[in-house]
Amino acid sequence: MATGGVATLLAAQPHSFTGLHVIGKVVFIFDVVAFLCFTSAISARFLMYPGSFHNAISHPTESLFIPTFFLSIFDIFNGSQAFGVPSTGYWLVYALRVCFWIYLACTFLLATAQYLFLFTGPPKRLTVQSMTPSWLLPIFPAMLSGTFASGIARTQPADAALAIIVAGVTMQGLGWMVSFLMYSAYIQRLMQYGLPAPNMRPGMFIAVGPPSFTSLALIGMSRAIPSQYAYFGAHPDAAEALRHVALWTAVFLWTLGFWFFSISLMATLLDIKKMSFHLVWYALVFPNVGFTIAIIDIGEGFQSPAVQWVGSVLTVLLVATWLFVMIMHLRAVLTKQIMMPGVDEDKDQYGEKQS
Repeated sequence: MATGGVATLLAAQPHSFTGLHVIGKVVFIFDVVAFLCFTSAISARFLMYPGSFHNAISHPTESLFIPTFFLSIFDIFNGSQAFGVPSTGYWLVYALRVCFWIYLACTFLLATAQYLFLFTGPPKRLTVQSMTPSWLLPIFPAMLSGTFASGIARTQPADAALAIIVAGVTMQGLGWMVSFLMYSAYIQRLMQYGLPAPNMRPGMFIAVGPPSFTSLALIGMSRAIPSQYAYFGAHPDAAEALRHVALWTAVFLWTLGFWFFSISLMATLLDIKKMSFHLVWYALVFPNVGFTIAIIDIGEGFQSPAVQWVGSVLTVLLVATWLFVMIMHLRAVLTKQIMMPGVDEDKDQYGEKQS
């Protein structure tokens, strides 16, 4: 997720230089290779250890991260649009259109089924005390159907583009509203029980994602509206009006993302000396990709070079953070802090066996 997000972020830069697009392509290709390797590895785990798949999808915490599979696929689709479409024929435009509808259907079913599972009671129920922004993850892929739509609609034929935009707005609205409802439980948890453990603080940045990705999705979809087609052909001023509404709505929502970003950053820095590596550290990157691209799009909308420079500076910081997290990830594997029996999501299972 983080690697694919960085590739997309590099493609969205307002201040480019010779070779930046090539660097973005390299990161994108690395992301695809990593995705295939990790998918193969976890598939091998499920095949070699019967019952591990059922344990994963029925575990109340580990199951929350099933949607990250679809978020990673979303990054690959985004990268295909940014780096593949300009270099290939119409076949990729058509393929991405088909992928969009399949992705939308699968992620909506996932969000419905997974929340139903959590509502009806897994073996160990989640409690408000244990609430983290990861509770947003089941709705995240469905919500990003809107972001997906904003990326591909501009290269689609008018009839297909309009259908994609309408569907994208629908799913973006669903994801945003569910996320907004979840925020109340998240704020209640923070008020009643305080901040998460230091190692889990980077996960607080997940809350930055919904308003940020909604902001950039609304701007992107409004720009991709086929102005002379169907409804917009009959109402010539509607497309321009929606672009203005989308821009101001994006500013309205982005501010909430900035507030969550500020709280998450200060909470992480507060106990940074007590932190050791956890996979949730990648939340320092992925949600903030949407936050940064939203800044860039807002700067472009208001024709503000200063705002766009803020986006460029944040891009440099995010790339540095991504590299740092990957180095710490490799170090944690080598020092056996993660990916060892009883130290990851299965630690409670090992604890029960030992007791």
